[in-house]
Amino acid sequence: MHPRIAVIGCGQWGQNHVRTLAEIGALVAVADRNLERAEIFAERHDVAAMEPDEAIASPAIDALVLALPASAHGPVARAAFAAGKDVLIEKPISLDVADAELTAAVARKADRILMVGHVLRFHPVFQKLCASVAEGRIGTVRHIIANRMGLGRFLGMDVVWDLAPHDLSLILKMAGSMPIDVTSMRRKVLSDATDVADIVLEFAGGLKAEVHASRISPYRDRRFSVIGTTGMLVFDDLAPEGEKLALYGHKVWRDGEVFSFENAPVTHLPVSPGLPLDRELRHFIDCIVHRRQPETGPEEAVETVRILNAASPLG
Repeated sequence: MHPRIAVIGCGQWGQNHVRTLAEIGALVAVADRNLERAEIFAERHDVAAMEPDEAIASPAIDALVLALPASAHGPVARAAFAAGKDVLIEKPISLDVADAELTAAVARKADRILMVGHVLRFHPVFQKLCASVAEGRIGTVRHIIANRMGLGRFLGMDVVWDLAPHDLSLILKMAGSMPIDVTSMRRKVLSDATDVADIVLEFAGGLKAEVHASRISPYRDRRFSVIGTTGMLVFDDLAPEGEKLALYGHKVWRDGEVFSFENAPVTHLPVSPGLPLDRELRHFIDCIVHRRQPETGPEEAVETVRILNAASPLG
């Protein structure tokens, strides 16, 4: 039996959660501050429509997915934990580090599951990339480059908060630790908030990562590149199926005072199919059933908010 899950928030991403949970068979209710809006999606999937407070209090619901404005995530999640619910919160879980820390602390005290919706962590291509690194296919990881660029998405927040969380989550997974330093350069170009940003993270041991985010780029770019001592891996989310994960056996070496390099032909690694959101929600369900800490849990949720604030302070 699946745990009984309700989605609070029927915006664009909330609708994706509603549809996917219904396909899995775990959706029992849809809630929104606009009850009429909730009723539309509830009727579509033959589940209950509720006000958010009703969903939080209902004994017929085991867990919640929150897809709300980031400023509302903390108070709603904390009320849900107090009511005995497990919660998956869409990214970011907060706009404020102290609020994020409080939400994590309340979840721990209530012994409830807190998972953050960093959906690309569950992309089969990224998971294959991680497995390839663990197998030693590119040696020791020394540098990471994340590009997330395109046109649009002027949603009332700057590009750092809107686009960077995806890649920060991937970087934290690859690094296996929290950064010791965060620097950024931000530019307003065509709007009143940051349109272009470059974020650099430094980790103990010398690993560095950089995120390039833009919402005014004339072209789209969704590449995540991992550079190792004996090769390079590139996850290109816009590449055709079968070509999304590329292995470059390029080598750079030192001979005395001279550096040399050697190009190698690209190899596209096979990846098992799967939808990231489906995999994310099934992981959430597994954590609820077996009382396991999620892959994207409270520590990462808080650290991502801390990095975002360091890269683009609000207020």
